[in-house]
Amino acid sequence: MLQIPLWKRILILAIVVVGLIYAMPNLFYARVEAHNDAVAAAKRDGFETPEQAAARARWPQWLPGGLVNLGLDLRGGAHLLGEVHTAEVYKSRLNSLWPDLRDALAAQRDVVGAVRRVAGPDDVLRVEIGNPDQMAKAVEIARSLAAPVVSLTGAGSSSLDITAAGNTMTVRLSDAEKAATDDRTIQQTLEIVRRRVDEVGTREPTIQRQGKDRVLIEVPGIGSAEDLKKLIGTTAKLTFNAVVGRGTDPNVAPGLGNVVVPSLDEKGVYYTIAEVPVVTGEELTDARPSFDQNGQPAVEFRFNPQGARRFGAYTAANIGQPFAIVLDNQVISAPNIRDAITTGNGQISGAMTVDESNRLAVLLRAGALPAGMTFLEERTIGPELGQDSIDAGKIAGIVGTGLVVAYIVASYGLFGVFASIAVIVNVILILAVMSMMGATLTLPGIAGIVLTVGTAVDANVIIYERIREELRAGRRIVQAIDNGFNEAMSAIIDANVTTFIAALVMFFLGSGPVKGFAVTLTIGLVTSVFTAIYLTRLMIVIWLDWRKPRTLEL
Repeated sequence: MLQIPLWKRILILAIVVVGLIYAMPNLFYARVEAHNDAVAAAKRDGFETPEQAAARARWPQWLPGGLVNLGLDLRGGAHLLGEVHTAEVYKSRLNSLWPDLRDALAAQRDVVGAVRRVAGPDDVLRVEIGNPDQMAKAVEIARSLAAPVVSLTGAGSSSLDITAAGNTMTVRLSDAEKAATDDRTIQQTLEIVRRRVDEVGTREPTIQRQGKDRVLIEVPGIGSAEDLKKLIGTTAKLTFNAVVGRGTDPNVAPGLGNVVVPSLDEKGVYYTIAEVPVVTGEELTDARPSFDQNGQPAVEFRFNPQGARRFGAYTAANIGQPFAIVLDNQVISAPNIRDAITTGNGQISGAMTVDESNRLAVLLRAGALPAGMTFLEERTIGPELGQDSIDAGKIAGIVGTGLVVAYIVASYGLFGVFASIAVIVNVILILAVMSMMGATLTLPGIAGIVLTVGTAVDANVIIYERIREELRAGRRIVQAIDNGFNEAMSAIIDANVTTFIAALVMFFLGSGPVKGFAVTLTIGLVTSVFTAIYLTRLMIVIWLDWRKPRTLEL
């Protein structure tokens, strides 16, 4: 029958109340956002500034703090399209291979003779041996350092392509390994860019691969494309290198295996350093802003066990010698090694501000980009455009909802009022679910919400028309309402299932705005079924229990 058990009434009302609570923070968007940013920054940095404490206090901790994130078209932000220089990784791979190959050949010096590296293109490693008649042995040793290609298309292939002519052996990455390396480089770039952007508290960025070697980056809420480039446009590559020399001539011949880089703090000073680093930033496990012994901004860092062992062994063997801390091909410090540093902890200090130390810590903590990027396209979308979109969306939503409410009330009277309340609660529940999920609302997403308002009313129209038919057939009021809900159930479910399938197709096959539309539509389908079938029914049952009408005009 039409009666609803007490536990089910409580459950329906509880869902509505919870939805109201979780949607409420969106009414105080700026306040809650400042609170969330302050909490995230304090957790990340390990301390809280007075400004962060004041922002955190603006919203009670015991209330939900989830917000519907605004997309780029609503909030403004930056759009970048970058091309990754995957070829740089080939050079790095071969440079890192050389010490292992040199040691392996040196172990067979009695057979292959003296070993030395000769100049060649960036994607080639050329090695000369003293005994050309033993080149087959040298090639065998080099091939022992190769590994199977880790990819579906290159399975079974070797990672190295090795050829020999006279006393020179040439080592290249194989085509299969280059393809696998390109794919790993793009994936690593995507992950590192995402981590860097997430570190500074931006919400729901779009970071995805486009084509073979391009990356699309869209970040809502950031000041400009230039700010975004400063955050991700540098490789932020930290290395610790042996110092070969120091001088003021940038054109000095560095010698094979060495490079010349400028000093960051000492104007006009250049260091000649070993090209192959002792330790790299990839072996960092943490980096945090701090202050040095003079109270100046600095960055503390810590190596992983492997990096700590390598750094400890190097410093123990080179006490009294200088070593260079190199960031983005600039020497930021070149101290002398006084003692062996075996703890794996260190500090970068110099001429930097607090903001610069924070940014440097973010870049180091997020890791180094595997290769540089050239930005082919950049756009800054101003907040004024975003506000215009929000205002247009609000107007569309209010007008659409108002027209639907006016029509449904005019058509069904009091029952139309119940349906209108259910529609409004439906929109609130959509916002509540999106807030809990941390979903992003775009302009097409607003269109999805407006469309959901119409589909929510459709369910009520089907129910009310079935009730009218039952009343015309002479059924009593309670029986007519009960039959109306029961008979309409299958039609409502079928209609929403077909729409749900279409939304899933849009979500998995679409991209960007299409996905935003699909997300809000899918959430709206679920909430509209709940409000139309359960909430509307509960309001009608409460009204029947209260008024006990003898006739029903519908």
